[in-house]
Amino acid sequence: MESRVLSRAGAFSSLAHLRKPPREAAGGASFVTVKAVGSLADGGNLIWGRQLRPELCSPVLKKEAVLLRPCLAAASSPAEGGDSAGEKVAPAGFFDKNPALVTGFFFFTWYFLNVIFNILNKKIYNYFPYPYFVSVIHLFVGVVYCLLSWTVGLPKRAPIDSNLLKLLIPVAVCHALGHVTSNVSFAAVAVSFTHTVKALEPFFNAAASQFILGQSIPITLWLSLAPVVIGVSMASLTELSFNWVGFISAMISNISFTYRSIYSKKAMTDMDSTNVYAYISIIALIVCLPPAIILEGPTLLKHGFNDAIAKVGLVKFVSDLFWVGMFYHLYNQVATNTLERVAPLTHAVGNVLKRVFVIGFSIVIFGNKISTQTGIGTAIAIAGVAIYSLIKARMEEEKRQAKAA
Repeated sequence: MESRVLSRAGAFSSLAHLRKPPREAAGGASFVTVKAVGSLADGGNLIWGRQLRPELCSPVLKKEAVLLRPCLAAASSPAEGGDSAGEKVAPAGFFDKNPALVTGFFFFTWYFLNVIFNILNKKIYNYFPYPYFVSVIHLFVGVVYCLLSWTVGLPKRAPIDSNLLKLLIPVAVCHALGHVTSNVSFAAVAVSFTHTVKALEPFFNAAASQFILGQSIPITLWLSLAPVVIGVSMASLTELSFNWVGFISAMISNISFTYRSIYSKKAMTDMDSTNVYAYISIIALIVCLPPAIILEGPTLLKHGFNDAIAKVGLVKFVSDLFWVGMFYHLYNQVATNTLERVAPLTHAVGNVLKRVFVIGFSIVIFGNKISTQTGIGTAIAIAGVAIYSLIKARMEEEKRQAKAA
């Protein structure tokens, strides 16, 4: 899921039951304060799902909205104050000793899946230009994947009631609209241009926060968005693949993901992110089906399917649709897992670099010719997004530290 809308969701371990109260000795248990952090710098991405789960607080600390997570110290001997001379702490594994390496692998996997999805998605549109139907396939494959995961208990399906359903429906509707319009844009113009226009999403997020939610946006953030607007304008004026359908669809996608962010803040639940994403995917699939049937159904039945099969063959056509759906679902899921592991600043940089990777690889793979002005405009827009993301991440970190103090 695009990107760039989930506040920190994930599974939190329960407090360990210690036989002795925590102490400052090396063998005791120390508690680390953890603050869930959410960011919507990149709505494309499944990141939006991180905003659907609030922090799980103990009654004493609920006001401060912090978590206490036990961090057991390294193996200790009785002389160092260990609980028992007979107990042995298992040695740390390779991944425990190298957390940065693990996080780097998550980033690599996220970028890799995202790039493959964008490339395969555009290749399908080159011989099968039906974005509404392809959007349905993206969600359908993901829903089947989630249902199979529930069947085997990985993860266990979380129950849902009518109240929770009412909260998730607006989020899912905005997700469906943003997803479909993104695909309409991908089908109409170059992938690089769509991602350049979607770089404006932070501008829409800031505007919604200021004028809809009534939050005060510092002047520094507004100034950092100026290069984004200027860069996208420059790129649009000389983009060789420009057409109004692709441009307007990308802009509608930006607005949809912005409202998805707003509704996500209102739809907070203690359900884990994997289950939330599954339910939203199911609802979004239901929302996307009617327009796909109405707008593209007759054409597909008349010659759409036959033309695609005649060009690439039935096996390749079906396999392309299956794999593009799998890559769509997996890159969103891995994006959530990746961004849950890092600080807001790393999160912001990661989102910007992801867009750079997608734009760069799409230009190389498809051989898109871009004018000098388009290239400069794209670079300015991405630089503006980077500056905005870094400033916002620092502000969030300062707020977190202030609350923790």
